[in-house]
Amino acid sequence: MQALHWFTGEAWCLRHARTHLRHLFRHLPGQSGCNKRLRHATGLVKAVIRLLAVDTTLWTDDVWLVNSTPVECGRSRWTAKRSDLAGRAQYGYCAWHSRFFWGPRPHLLCTPGGLPITFALTGTEADERTTLLGLSAVDLDLVAQRPGQTLIADRNYCGREFEHTLAEAGIVLLPPARKGEAPQPGARLFELLRQIIKSINQTFKAHLDLERHGGRTTPGVIIRVLHRVLALTAAIWHNNHTDQPVKRSLTAYDHQPPLGLDGR
Repeated sequence: MQALHWFTGEAWCLRHARTHLRHLFRHLPGQSGCNKRLRHATGLVKAVIRLLAVDTTLWTDDVWLVNSTPVECGRSRWTAKRSDLAGRAQYGYCAWHSRFFWGPRPHLLCTPGGLPITFALTGTEADERTTLLGLSAVDLDLVAQRPGQTLIADRNYCGREFEHTLAEAGIVLLPPARKGEAPQPGARLFELLRQIIKSINQTFKAHLDLERHGGRTTPGVIIRVLHRVLALTAAIWHNNHTDQPVKRSLTAYDHQPPLGLDGR
């Protein structure tokens, strides 16, 4: 609810719940208690994300998309030195937004319909190919149960040895054509699909306010990223079970909270 209704902080969300949703809760903690519970609920949130994702028709899609996007936690050198994220967050450059940033980088593997399959949060300098292989190694059943799965990625995931490793695991990688190579059949369609993953990342950063997550510690940033993944998964799950034509649509939630409750 916090992510879908544009509450960028727990305090505003709790204030709204006390005013309008008191009858739904036997007990509402204070902000400090809520923060402590959230930071200890990382495993639970990941379990619920998988539970909802599996209970959709999109889960069995035979095409995956993969990409990463930066999550900014600060820009100044002073912030980078004094923040509790120092050592975890790193400086990097986002070509999509044409800017430098300081923070971690979430990696998302999803279906063309936007359903998150698996994800990771790494430093900016982490290699995308190594991260993807690590994700598949952690969840062996995810790949073993899908022989012949097609994976569409951008140039950061190119590499003959990397493609060979994925092929051995039963995944067919379709990266952009290398310089000097002839375009693959259906290259225009693949380029459109690569734009979809960028659109999904933009949904996280703009509609679900990941750009203003407010995390100042490693556990705080992790749970705030998981907030947004859970919110999108829950919306897709609901749209799927109510036979909505666009599964990733957040139109039903596209409104701001009551004036004064979000600090604006």
